[in-house]
Amino acid sequence: MLMAITHAFDQDRRYRLLPRMSTSVKFALAGAAMVAVGACAAVAPGGAPSTSVSVPASIAISVGPCFGFCPVYDAKIAADGTVSFTGTRHTAVLGARERKATSQAYRDIEAGLAPFRPTSGGTAKVLCASEISDMASYTITWIDSAGRKAVATHRGGCREGKGHDLDVVLRGLPQRLGIEAWMKQTTRPGVSRG
Repeated sequence: MLMAITHAFDQDRRYRLLPRMSTSVKFALAGAAMVAVGACAAVAPGGAPSTSVSVPASIAISVGPCFGFCPVYDAKIAADGTVSFTGTRHTAVLGARERKATSQAYRDIEAGLAPFRPTSGGTAKVLCASEISDMASYTITWIDSAGRKAVATHRGGCREGKGHDLDVVLRGLPQRLGIEAWMKQTTRPGVSRG
């Protein structure tokens, strides 16, 4: 095989023989790559592979539709203060935007939402004692620096209790995130409710 490859290049017949050589070389390279990758993943006997993942801590809020023309968007703040926004429906800005807040803004929002956060890896629903129907839904996702998630879901419009307390925090988030102008309710011709 090696002679055929060398001969092909010496005689300038590489275009006719190259596909045969290329397939063989691909298999050889793939095998070598698998061996190399396997060597990198080696674990000492009795040891465990490293599972440490370092991701920036963040809090994401997804605002879902209501029966009317409520803004539908996703917002996220990372521990360093980076704010990401994606307007989906009935928002002044459709699509993605990003801005820089402060790490203190992250800490303040984290503290405000702390009473509603389930344990890491958990999911909880923040209930209402009595609620107004057809209001927007919220999904709040906390991701810690190890990549573990905690998720709380909530339907807005609570008149009392823990759900009402969360509604108060959620109503203040657009200002605290600096996204009020982006998420401002905007009705466009031809776009239906919900």
